[in-house]
Amino acid sequence: MTDMSMKAMGWARSFPVSGGVREGRRWAREHLEALGWTRETPDTVDDVLLTVSELITNAHVHAHSDAQLILTWDSRCLHVSVHDSGAGLPAPRTPDTTSPGGRGLALIDALADDWHTHTQSDGKTITACFTPSLGPAGERGAEPAEG
Repeated sequence: MTDMSMKAMGWARSFPVSGGVREGRRWAREHLEALGWTRETPDTVDDVLLTVSELITNAHVHAHSDAQLILTWDSRCLHVSVHDSGAGLPAPRTPDTTSPGGRGLALIDALADDWHTHTQSDGKTITACFTPSLGPAGERGAEPAEG
């Protein structure tokens, strides 16, 4: 049985290797503001923005690829997906104390409610799901702001 009342919305944008992490965070924040999350669930916003940074950075550094960022809100979960053209799946590493890297997937695992990787013929997509924390009215999630 399908819930015909479910609404979904999404946004997509590509961020080039030449610099796009900061712009990706800014772009994602604008959409989270439109959903009302920056006001109602700021901790979740911080988690989403850190995940956006990590996923775009991984696409640029490890896949040497532009990053296609897709945000999809289905009224239950914000799906944060980043596609890159790199071959192979990302592998979590155990970082050593002298290396500044190797913590990205561990961070995403700690921040997101769920995440997974999907391979495609032209690369891979990593998707993390975020369910907003309880807002002031005690409800989960937010409807888009009118405007």
